[in-house]
Amino acid sequence: MVAATVVISTFNRPELLAEAVHSALAQTGVDHEVLVVDDASTTPVRLEPHPLLRVVRLETNRGVSAARNVGLAEARGRWITYLDDDDLLLPDHLEVALTALADTDLPAPVASLSGVEVVDRTGRVVETRLPPTLPRGARFHLEPPQPGRSFALKSTLVVERTVLQEIGGWDESFRSRVQTELFLRLNPVCSLLGLPTTTYRRRRHDGPQVSGDPAVRARSMRMLEAKHGDVFAAAGRGRHAELVCHQAVKLWDGGQRGPALSTWVRALRLHPLTTGRSSLAAVRDRVGSGRR
Repeated sequence: MVAATVVISTFNRPELLAEAVHSALAQTGVDHEVLVVDDASTTPVRLEPHPLLRVVRLETNRGVSAARNVGLAEARGRWITYLDDDDLLLPDHLEVALTALADTDLPAPVASLSGVEVVDRTGRVVETRLPPTLPRGARFHLEPPQPGRSFALKSTLVVERTVLQEIGGWDESFRSRVQTELFLRLNPVCSLLGLPTTTYRRRRHDGPQVSGDPAVRARSMRMLEAKHGDVFAAAGRGRHAELVCHQAVKLWDGGQRGPALSTWVRALRLHPLTTGRSSLAAVRDRVGSGRR
């Protein structure tokens, strides 16, 4: 058994995929494999043969969660991490994670999260995000954000394969917010060790991104609330309202004005004071950046 598996699910992104695979193969200090799951791309994935690389092709397009579940079933490593086909791993991603996981006193089992650098089309770093640390039994995305820390780096997860299998893997009914949904099941049974080291590079580009579709994200948010209603209730109406208000802002920015207003009203009903504060902060941010 190899120490770790990097799973890359892909669909119709041959140019970006080749760079993602190269970054995964270039991991240092860890015995690992790279498993590409081709989610029925129009032209089947063709990659240069490599002793650490395997490719599994699905006959029909089943979506990212299903492709990740195939990767989970096919992986040979004790540890598993997922790389989006339009992103890159820095060379020490696995080494940093496994070294830290071997020396933590958090309640077991423990998974790791590391920092993300967001780069534009020229490769310039435009944002850096660092993760929180949350013990087993917490609620990740629904916890109050720690100062200077972000929940928007779930792609950096390094976790034992059996832990993901025990919670049922990825929910294939979700088209968006698939990682948030997974973490709402993972964190209650697994500690999350946040590392202050950047090991993952997220690339901004103009290609299609399902997660960026505001309408899809809005539907998935309602599904998330329905499935995890007890967890949202435990987090409190204020935090719930803050997240719904954030969704309203995203819809507004995406030009979905009607759904944005109805979502904002829903946040207002949950917790008027928090919604007012969140709305004011969003307005200030947009005025300061010149957006309307």
